[in-house]
Amino acid sequence: MHFKILICMVLYSLVGNFQQVHAQDTLTQSKSWSLKECLNYAQENNIALNNLKLAQSSAEQDLISAKAAVLPDLNGSISQNATHYGSSTSERSKKINTSGSIGVNSALTLFNGGTLKATIHQQQLGVTAAGLDVDEAYNNLYLQIIEAYTNILLDKETVNYAVDLVETSQAQTNQMRQQYEAGAVAKKDLIQLEAQLASDQYTLTNAKNAERQDKIVLKQLLQLPITEDFDIEKPDAAVLQLTAIPTLNQVVEEALANRPEVKNSLLTVESAKLDLKKAKAGYLPEISLNGGIGTSYGNNTDMGTFNQFHNNFYQQIGITASIPIFTRKINQTNVAKSNIAIKQAELNLLNTKTVLSQEVEQSYIQTQNAYSQYDASTKQLDYNKEAYRIAGEELRVGSANTVEYVQQKNLYVQAIQAYTQAKYNALLSLNVFKFYKGDFIENFHTGSVQGE
Repeated sequence: MHFKILICMVLYSLVGNFQQVHAQDTLTQSKSWSLKECLNYAQENNIALNNLKLAQSSAEQDLISAKAAVLPDLNGSISQNATHYGSSTSERSKKINTSGSIGVNSALTLFNGGTLKATIHQQQLGVTAAGLDVDEAYNNLYLQIIEAYTNILLDKETVNYAVDLVETSQAQTNQMRQQYEAGAVAKKDLIQLEAQLASDQYTLTNAKNAERQDKIVLKQLLQLPITEDFDIEKPDAAVLQLTAIPTLNQVVEEALANRPEVKNSLLTVESAKLDLKKAKAGYLPEISLNGGIGTSYGNNTDMGTFNQFHNNFYQQIGITASIPIFTRKINQTNVAKSNIAIKQAELNLLNTKTVLSQEVEQSYIQTQNAYSQYDASTKQLDYNKEAYRIAGEELRVGSANTVEYVQQKNLYVQAIQAYTQAKYNALLSLNVFKFYKGDFIENFHTGSVQGE
């Protein structure tokens, strides 16, 4: 029986260890992240965003406190006192007299010039503003992530064409080496192709290093640990069409109507106006209702304690009015400062709209320029690709020398680099511009790029 139990325990331990190892292996496997997954992960785990979310929760608590301020309070009190005298002053008095009391008091603000109501409204605005702060921070993080993600896509394509160049150079070098060994070509021709191969290998190494560096940037934005194995999905590039660019006026209108920084500035103006209302309430009286019940006792009487509780039991209710007569210009200065704050908030709103409009216009111009560069680089690539093909054929049949071929290949490599850079620059510029319109991308659309 004990032997069976021991066997079961061993099997259970082995199964548990296997599951733990399998789980660790699963976690350490390379995961390819889509852009949507990157954005969702950042939204949940970014420290700055989470701090702003906590600030929003704190603002919600301030709102609860402001709403509760209109309710009556309730306070209880209990006291017990003992007094020692040097000698008794009469037969009924004692050297040590004890006394005590118990009571409950409450107060309710009936009127204070609308201050409580204005405070509640302000705290509601504060909750909304805190939420807009979260949205604004996420917008900034969103732009950083799509830029880093696009850079990695650019790096991956650069690596792919660099690999193709190395493979082509390697094949051509091998062919030239065979011809050299057969005595068909001079050694300088072989050396020139070997130098070109080394240059292409250097380009490939740089491309891989750039991809690793840009992955680190994205991991830092996502705040993933350094040890996390990380890679991204490589979707097909989005369809780049100049007609897909929205009009400038349309995007500006959408941005001014919906961007969180504009809404936040509007809330600041509204909150400043409420401060003015609260400042003016300082000229008005404050009326409050108060009441209480209680009783007391002492040992310096022949009456029993419970009888004293009954006889001393009291109920009190009253209304208190606090009327400001002279406040040493406190109310006057508060009103003046509130009016100044309103003007400052309105200027800040105007500045926010102006800056945002300028950003949208700059993004629009950048997008147009990016598309122009993309069109030009596409034509340049087509011409150099054909010229490079012809140079390769001429080299193969011996009608062109190695120097001419290497020069044409370098021009082709430069054209590929310019085209790839222009393509992803246009992709990023378009997504940034459409983002101002409120179009968030969850992933890049599949499709082919014009000119490919």
